[in-house]
Amino acid sequence: MREDKQFRPDARAGAAALDVAARSVGDRWSLRVVGALLDGGRTFGELGADVDGIAPTILTSRLKALQRLGIVTAVPYERRPPRMRYTLTEPGRRLAGAIATLADWGAHREGHPASRRHDTCGTPVELRAWCPTCERTVEDDHASDLIWC
Repeated sequence: MREDKQFRPDARAGAAALDVAARSVGDRWSLRVVGALLDGGRTFGELGADVDGIAPTILTSRLKALQRLGIVTAVPYERRPPRMRYTLTEPGRRLAGAIATLADWGAHREGHPASRRHDTCGTPVELRAWCPTCERTVEDDHASDLIWC
């Protein structure tokens, strides 16, 4: 591990980063809206059907909040009346990976199979920590090598 001040671990930084994420998208509906967009863009009606139990007013407010956060973008596909197709932005796609991991964790806790599988062979996909500098996977038994910055 580097010893210079820039790379010293700080538990408070990790907690603050997690707090920002939770305040931004930690509510039940925002996570589910982003989850519904994992496979591609959706119209308002499609999102309403995909996110079981969400009221149209809640869906509208969550989509506006996710747009303000730069997680979702709305592209008009019809001008009159105005109708939008919602897709994930690059930051939204990065968040989608975390949400997919949470969904797999939830499925595992409930005894259900993982939701993501490799299209070619059907094997459940596992996410792993990757160090691009060392070009290696950081395994769970080396989790202490992972620090908050």
